[in-house]
Amino acid sequence: MLSYQHAYHAGNLADVHKHSLLAWMLAYLTRKDKPLSYLETHAGRAIYDLSDAAAAKTGEAEAGIARTLPWFSAEHPYARAITATRAAHGGQSYPGSPAIAAHLLRAQDRMDLAELHPGEFNALRNAMSPLPAKCHRQDGFALAHAMIPPTPRRGMILVDPSYELKTDYEAIPGHIAKWHRAWNVGIIALWYPVLTSKTHQAMADRLQASYAGALRHEVRFAPARPGHGMVGSGLFVVNPPFGMAQEAARLNSHFDAL
Repeated sequence: MLSYQHAYHAGNLADVHKHSLLAWMLAYLTRKDKPLSYLETHAGRAIYDLSDAAAAKTGEAEAGIARTLPWFSAEHPYARAITATRAAHGGQSYPGSPAIAAHLLRAQDRMDLAELHPGEFNALRNAMSPLPAKCHRQDGFALAHAMIPPTPRRGMILVDPSYELKTDYEAIPGHIAKWHRAWNVGIIALWYPVLTSKTHQAMADRLQASYAGALRHEVRFAPARPGHGMVGSGLFVVNPPFGMAQEAARLNSHFDAL
C-alpha cells in the first residue's frame, strides 16, 4: 500500500514529539568526534510546505509546530533544524526527519534513507541531492536487514512506518529483535501512533518486556478532528542515549498542559 502522504500531517503534534527527540539524540551522538551511521526505513520527502493545500486541509501543523515551537529554545537542535530549513526553503517550510538529520550530521557521518513511494522518493532525492545522503527506493525493512550492522557501527536507525499495513504491528518486534542481535550497540528508535483502538498496545508491551533499559515514551493529545483515532504519539528506543529520559520528561510537562 502506497496511499499514505505525510504532507497532510507534517508538523503535527506527533511530529513535534518524534522529531524533537530525534534531534536531541542526533545532537548527543555528534558530541563525539567519531563518525556514525544514520538509517531511516520510511523517510518521506524531507521538506514540507506547511502553506500548501494538503497541510491547510487538516490544520494539523497549526495545532502542532505553529503552537509548540516556543517550547524549544533557539539552541535546541530541533529549533536549529527548523530555523535552518526555513532560511533555505521559506518561512512555512518544515523539516522531516531526513532534513533534521542532514542539518545535525557531519561530513564524516553516513546517512541511508529508504522511501518506497515513487513521488515521495523523487522529492526526497531532490531535497537531499546537494548532500552525501544515499536515497534508496526500496522497502525500508528490507534495506535495514541488508545494511545492519552498518559501517560505522556507531549510530542509530529511525523506524517510522505509516502503519497502513496493520501487520506491521505484529512484524516490527521481530525486525527489531533481528537488528538488535546483529547490532547490539545501535540505537533503534521506533515511532508508533497511540490509538483509541489500542492496536499499538500489544506491540509496545511486547517490546517493553523484551528490552531492559529501553525507553518507552508516550504523549497524549486531542484527536486532530472528531472521530480521529490517533490520540497520542509513542517512541520506543533501544539503547537510549544518556539523559534522554530527562529530555522526554521535559516534553511531558508541555504536552500535559495542552
